[in-house]
Amino acid sequence: MDGSGIDGVLQDAVERGAVPHVAAIVADRDGVLHEGGAGPRAVGEDPGTVDAGTHFRIMSMTKMVATVAALQQVERGELDLAAPVTEYRPEFGQIQVLEGWDGDTPRLRPPRTPATVHHLVTHTSGLGYWFWNEQLVRYQDATGLPTVLGGARALMAPMVADPGTAFVYGIGTDWLGKVVEAVAGRSLDVVVEEQITGPLGMDDTMFLLDDARRDNCVDLHVRGADGGWRAIGEPLPQQPEWWAAGHGLYSTPRDYVRFQRALLRDGELDGTRILRPETVDAAFRSQIGDIPFPEVIPTADPATTDSLRLGPGWTWGHGLLVNTVDLPGRRRAGSGAWAGLFNTHFWVDRAAGICGSIYTNSLPFIPERDAWRTYVEFEQAVYAAS
Repeated sequence: MDGSGIDGVLQDAVERGAVPHVAAIVADRDGVLHEGGAGPRAVGEDPGTVDAGTHFRIMSMTKMVATVAALQQVERGELDLAAPVTEYRPEFGQIQVLEGWDGDTPRLRPPRTPATVHHLVTHTSGLGYWFWNEQLVRYQDATGLPTVLGGARALMAPMVADPGTAFVYGIGTDWLGKVVEAVAGRSLDVVVEEQITGPLGMDDTMFLLDDARRDNCVDLHVRGADGGWRAIGEPLPQQPEWWAAGHGLYSTPRDYVRFQRALLRDGELDGTRILRPETVDAAFRSQIGDIPFPEVIPTADPATTDSLRLGPGWTWGHGLLVNTVDLPGRRRAGSGAWAGLFNTHFWVDRAAGICGSIYTNSLPFIPERDAWRTYVEFEQAVYAAS
């Protein structure tokens, strides 16, 4: 693969200030095709250039790893996707639906149908995130409930729709992690290491970094008053109250691409199988039935994220965003993808036999002219070179 066009995209993104730094990697079923990077780990402080071996907070790219852990339990007959969540986590029964407001007091009611494990996997449980739901922002302001970045109590946030009625992206995967722990009888960090990252040789993927890896990790960046990038250090708790299946992992592009390649190869990599082929097939198919995937998810917190504007032609599988049509000059229909809140993105295109991912750590998420443009241009450069 001629990676000059890819490297040009990365360098241009840093030079024009779209991102503070960026690393990216491309692979096929047989191995890595190209990797590159541009920019420092911390703007104004670190002269070193990031690359595919640099650590990033991958945030919601954690979700597919946790989903694979759950699907492994399904394959072993230990977990039933159709079962109510309360069968595995009785405390989930305390969660109600936010129906409206009486002045500044939230009005809650029991859900009309019980949420199942399948609802958690497909983001149809009604559980959301504050940054894409104004009602949850209002609820947090009214009750003092923290976000999931602020403590485990956030898992008791209410539903904003009845289970099985709408796609609502949110903390359902964190609850899925709790289910996985209950089934396994072990903590999620141990399950992930024993069942996924260890077998795949992903030695740099973990929930907490040691000192050496911490020095190799980028800082999170936000815009300063002058519009330039400003490093703000480590935003994630280093003594977490729970292992966050929705956002807790750190990884490197070089490490995470091994996970992507395992999905690309129908669940196997270097002789190690983490999922059956039929399980992988199901993950890349729509699993939300007649529930429409929203063409636009408006922001409720512009400092944290822009609106997600995908348009028509998308659905959700098991842990993956799936495009139902080809994207011209980019991935083929049936590809699976997702992203992390601090602007990390990945896709797996089984039809074309290629996967890629791109990493920075900055907020807000997906500003259209900055990180989102960089991501699209990277993907276009990958397919132009392949």
